[in-house]
Formats: sequence, structure tokens, C-alpha cells
Amino acid sequence: MLDGVMLLWFLLAAMSLLFVAIDIRTTPESPVMKWGFVLLTAYTGVIGAFLYVLGCREPLPGMHEQYTAAQWRQTLGSTMHCVAGDGVGILAGAVISSILGITGIAEMILEYVLGFAFGWSIFQALFMRDMAGGTYLAALKSTFMAELLSMNLLMAGMMPTMMILRRHVEAADNPLTPNFWFVMSMALLVGFIIAYPMNWWLVANHLKHGMMTVRPATAGEASMSGMAAVGPSMSHMSMSMETGHALRPPIAVMALLSFLALAAGLAIAVLPWAR
Repeated sequence: MLDGVMLLWFLLAAMSLLFVAIDIRTTPESPVMKWGFVLLTAYTGVIGAFLYVLGCREPLPGMHEQYTAAQWRQTLGSTMHCVAGDGVGILAGAVISSILGITGIAEMILEYVLGFAFGWSIFQALFMRDMAGGTYLAALKSTFMAELLSMNLLMAGMMPTMMILRRHVEAADNPLTPNFWFVMSMALLVGFIIAYPMNWWLVANHLKHGMMTVRPATAGEASMSGMAAVGPSMSHMSMSMETGHALRPPIAVMALLSFLALAAGLAIAVLPWAR
């Protein structure tokens, strides 16, 4: 039964990935977000393709700005960007752990470190440096907290899902089997869902970007959806910090909640009663 489910999953995932990779080329979205949706679809199959169509694909020519301006679509873009970037490091950590025989808490720590490092230093600070301070060092500083909060919630969902499924799916810790990739896909999908509310708060407080629109006439310039009519491209990632805008709830409260969620996810993943 499970083998049939996995076969169907991977067949749909392959078709979904092909569709998104081809179709997104004509979507007026920034290149990094395009790659993000391709990666998300590789992780989550038909669900990633559905989210692309529902949340980013331009319904009619010239409507991308208005279409993606909705808060939930902006948050979808933010969460997708997080999962796409962090997922590369997390999957690398899972493969390395399997090769080196690292298990349990040590494996989850390695996946967290590599996921955070790749998501923060590459997908956030490097690819978005023009929006997040203009220089790489400035981008690292301005994106650190947002990446930390989002990563904590992503792993809070991923860790228990991955560990619980591995106890019930044979060979799910071996990257040479499809079982491994199926379990990791499910874990990333649950992590996406758990991280979404935190990304809503981050986008609402201008600590992370959401969807963007890039038109051929303004190649190289990315503006937040809904902002093109009022002025040039500008960064919103660190605006709240720079202007002294009060965050509600305060960022310290959200950081505490994120670590509590991370601790809860770890507990569910490792405690005997969760088996």
C-alpha cells in the first residue's frame, strides 16, 4: 500500500516539477523566488505546484502586482523562500548524517545548523542583499533574526514528522531509497505549515519580504507587490528596526515562542511516549 502511495507521489511530483519549471519562466517574479518555487515543488510535489498556481502565477497579463498583494500570498512567498533555502541545507544534513551514521539529536542539530546556514547566508543575505541593506554584511545583519524565527518553526514541524515516520517506514533513513525522500518531503511539508504563522507576523511587521514583481522594463529591480505605484524598489526587511516602529508582539516574545515551539518539536521527536 505504502509503495503504491510513494510511487504515485513521485510520479505526480515529477510532472508538477516539470510544469512549474517551464511555466514560471513567464511569471513576472524575481529570479530567486522562481528558483524557490521550483525547489518547493521538488520537495512537496503537486502541493508545491498548487501553491505556485494559487499564490504566484499571474492570472492575467499585468495583474501580478495586484494578485500577489494579498497578505496571505505575501506570507506564502515568505514561507516558500524560507523552506526552499533551508531545505537544501536540511536535506544535505540528513544525507551526511546517514553516511556518517549520525542519528537522533545529533542528526537534528546538524540539519538545523546546515539548514540555517544555507538559508541565512545564501537564500536570504546573498540572493536578497540589494533589498536587505545593499551589502552582504548588512544583509546578514538585517536578515538574521527573521531567518532564526522562521527556521525554528520549520524545524519544530520537521523534526517530529521525520522521526515518527522513520519509525514506521522501512529504510527511511537511507538516502539511496525512495522511502528516505518521501519521508523528508512529508517533513518539509509539515514544516512549511508550522512556519507559515510566524512568516505572517514577519511579513506584517516588514521583517521579511513576500512575493515580488519584476517586469522586463525594470529588469534588475524588484519591488514589493503593491509598492510599485508609490515609489522605487525599497527594502522592507529591516524597516521596522531602522525607524523604531514598535513590533506587536515584541520580537523578544516571538523569539521565545519560536524556541518553545522548537523545544516541543524536539521533545515529540525523541521522547519514548511519542513512539
